[in-house]
Amino acid sequence: MPSSIFRFPYSLLAAALVALSISACQPAEDNNHDAISSDGKNWSCQAQNTPFAYSVCRVDAKALTDTRYSLQLFWQQSDSNADNNQPLLTFDALLAALPSNQTLNFAMNAGMYNENYAPIGYTVIKGKELRALNIKEGGGNFHLLPNGVMWWDKSGKVQITESKTLDEQLKSGKAQPWYATQSGPMLVINNEIHPQFKSDSTSLKLRNGAGVCSDGSIQFVNSEAPVSFYQFAALFKDELNCPNALFLDGGIASALYAPSIDKHDKKEMGVMIGLIETKN
Repeated sequence: MPSSIFRFPYSLLAAALVALSISACQPAEDNNHDAISSDGKNWSCQAQNTPFAYSVCRVDAKALTDTRYSLQLFWQQSDSNADNNQPLLTFDALLAALPSNQTLNFAMNAGMYNENYAPIGYTVIKGKELRALNIKEGGGNFHLLPNGVMWWDKSGKVQITESKTLDEQLKSGKAQPWYATQSGPMLVINNEIHPQFKSDSTSLKLRNGAGVCSDGSIQFVNSEAPVSFYQFAALFKDELNCPNALFLDGGIASALYAPSIDKHDKKEMGVMIGLIETKN
């Protein structure tokens, strides 16, 4: 046996060593060839193939109670009150605006916006209410009731709450959002798919949304294939086990930044949501 090793052609051995060194630098893959990248237990991004093609980034809820990681909303180029303050619009602009000690691990568009890229629903950034809660009836996906709000307080506890319920909590002082973004419709409400979704719907679009899940994670999903609302909601309910999930937007507005799985959309959008890692 030892002699056969010494007779192994050097060129083949060198090629094998090169191949091993290259593969060690690649993202890990599971049996379904789904690319995975993560810092460990705190967050990860994956590219999945079933039940349809989608990208998902998850963050452990406990990680958000520490100072290293924070979930944040971004909209304008400055936190000032100037009337002419312009929206960031792109992930590239957001990256350029971050302090040198902060890293954007992943981000996506965080809700619907008007022609000026201003949010059309309840928006709170760093405790400042920028748009009031919108509980009016109307047309379009936003008003496909019930709609909802993804929000978290200063402690970093993330919740997705139906809009009228949150309205009551805000009035009573029970809810004190540090960040909040409203969109619609809700995808999953207390472990039930939105009652107006139809399993045989033929309205298929790219969609993105977020869920607060039973394993203690918050999951952000961007479909890579057109899907119906029912299919998208079923993914959160049945595959990701998220009792509450919220549709953020879709179509040309659906955007994801996840460099660990080679995703970097160049689209323009309104409010963005991202996981920030701060190094002291």
